[in-house]
Amino acid sequence: MSSDTGIGVSQPEKEGSALNRILLNLIFFVVITVINSAAVTQWVAHQLHYHPTLGGQFHDHYYYPWSWVFWAETHWHTHHQLMQTALTGFATGMALAFTIFAIGRLFIRRTGKAVEGLHGTAHWASRKDIVTAGLLPTKPTQPHPGVYVGGWYNPKTKAVEYCRHDGPEHVLAFAPTRSGKGVGLVLPTLLSWPGSCIVYDLKGENWALTAGWRQQHANNYCLKFDPTAKEGCARFNPLAEIRLGTDFETKDAQNIAGMIADPEGKGLNDHWAKTSYSLLTALILHICYVRKAEGTTANMGDIDAVLTESGDDVEAVFKAMKEYPHHDGKPHPLVAKEAEALIKTPEKERGSIISTAVSFLKLYNDPVVRANVSESHWEIDDLMNLEKPVSLYFVVPPSDRDRLLPLIRLMITMITKKLTEKMEFKDGKSVAHYKHRMLMLLDEFASMKRLSAIEDALSFSAGYGVKFYLIIQDVDQIDKNEMYGRENGIMGNCHIRIAYAPNKQSTADLLSKLSGVTTVIKKQITTSGKRHSLSLGQVSESWQETSRPLITADEVMRLPAMKKDKSGVVTESGHMLIFVAGQVPVYGRQILYFLDPVFQARAKVIAPTSSDRISMATTTLPAITSPAAHAAPAEEAFA
Repeated sequence: MSSDTGIGVSQPEKEGSALNRILLNLIFFVVITVINSAAVTQWVAHQLHYHPTLGGQFHDHYYYPWSWVFWAETHWHTHHQLMQTALTGFATGMALAFTIFAIGRLFIRRTGKAVEGLHGTAHWASRKDIVTAGLLPTKPTQPHPGVYVGGWYNPKTKAVEYCRHDGPEHVLAFAPTRSGKGVGLVLPTLLSWPGSCIVYDLKGENWALTAGWRQQHANNYCLKFDPTAKEGCARFNPLAEIRLGTDFETKDAQNIAGMIADPEGKGLNDHWAKTSYSLLTALILHICYVRKAEGTTANMGDIDAVLTESGDDVEAVFKAMKEYPHHDGKPHPLVAKEAEALIKTPEKERGSIISTAVSFLKLYNDPVVRANVSESHWEIDDLMNLEKPVSLYFVVPPSDRDRLLPLIRLMITMITKKLTEKMEFKDGKSVAHYKHRMLMLLDEFASMKRLSAIEDALSFSAGYGVKFYLIIQDVDQIDKNEMYGRENGIMGNCHIRIAYAPNKQSTADLLSKLSGVTTVIKKQITTSGKRHSLSLGQVSESWQETSRPLITADEVMRLPAMKKDKSGVVTESGHMLIFVAGQVPVYGRQILYFLDPVFQARAKVIAPTSSDRISMATTTLPAITSPAAHAAPAEEAFA
């Protein structure tokens, strides 16, 4: 059953109660009766020339509607034929009124309108519903900020209105590859969002098309972190974020070590992962204190160098860790404890622990990657607290995605935890402790494996000014046991869910359920009689109110896609679904940024050739050319 919105069922028409409809029909019957009686009265009076003795008049030649009844009783014998005709006329009028009443009752009983609420009230949103959901302004001409979540075709204006959401709630998009998510969701948002943002940018297309406008017209610092770039990249040293000498140093080191030892988000489930995590935590703290004493900052390459270049004398490294005066002339308790445990560990087991830890650090053997994490051109606190907003692009070449994933996961986790670490209160209310809101726009979110920090943060990060916009291909990507599992916090904590036509049946089933159930009328005609006779003996109709999904899973999978001409140029946007928690579902239209002159102009602003650099604090290793080039300093530091 199609609707004027495209696929699915249109909104059921609202009706009053059955009692109200019967009362209205009854009032109509009474009115017809009174009019009929008045007509007979006036006709009889006319036939009797409005004789003064008739009585019952209320003005000149006008009489009360029921006066003819009294006249018939009084003058029946003297005017028998006249009164008989009057009675016949009244009876005919009553028969007509009754017929109309009966037909009306039959029509009410057999009307095909859905009875609201009987089996379900789901319907596609009207413009008023979409305004209530916060996705459209009250008037189309009013400004309406926020991230783009799709469009809505207005049947009155024959135009597509852009749906935007500016609240603190998070967005989850289901969009298969090549479905138009970039041109319809990512680019429109980045070409309009004024605050800070973090973008997971495979292939660097988003940087090329949006960084120019964001830097020149949105007044943003634009940072490009590409671990494979030899130049033009804003470098970041994760170890520089450890707050040495404070109560946070152990937590900071453990968070970094935990991400290094769990590169795919599966958890520290085996003995070697757990023990290497403990080793890395102690080693990170130790290296940071050693480098600080030397007037520099430790980096990821230092950790790898200590483990790989110590050779057979690794026990000497642990003894140095145990005895080094980290703080106030004393060894760090955690470092000393772990070093002592490793010294006492049997050599074979200790070797396996070290080998496991080294395997997690192989990425930093790449001299280009190692150089890009050797110093920091920006700090996490800069992202939301500078005078200008900051746009950070994680540019990852597809050919290096899997190899670089541990580093990207580490940085996104660190950023998420740091930005949601503190909250300030005043007069019994939380107050913004930041200068700019943060949008974390993560396309291909599921490809980052399980990020527990984000799953946890979704339930509270809105209060810290952080808004997540996550894009996945289908629901199976997050429902897998090795990912977030069916009882995950991703779906439940995303207030807005949007979907293009899915490729997976499981996603279509989910979207159909999210749309809800509506009430429809089922008509059944039954015939009886001989098959070959000229006329059937009896034809009966029955009407039954029943339920059906507002849009079935099959209809979801057949949502119209973008239309292209023979040359492959897109000429018309596809259809989509938009769900806002607690609101009516929206049957929407995709946005195509390249068909909008404003977006076209913004995308043409040339991106900067090099990343902005906010902080120029560097280490003594500005560019690492090879792991062997720094073997001597590493050995001296831990001898």
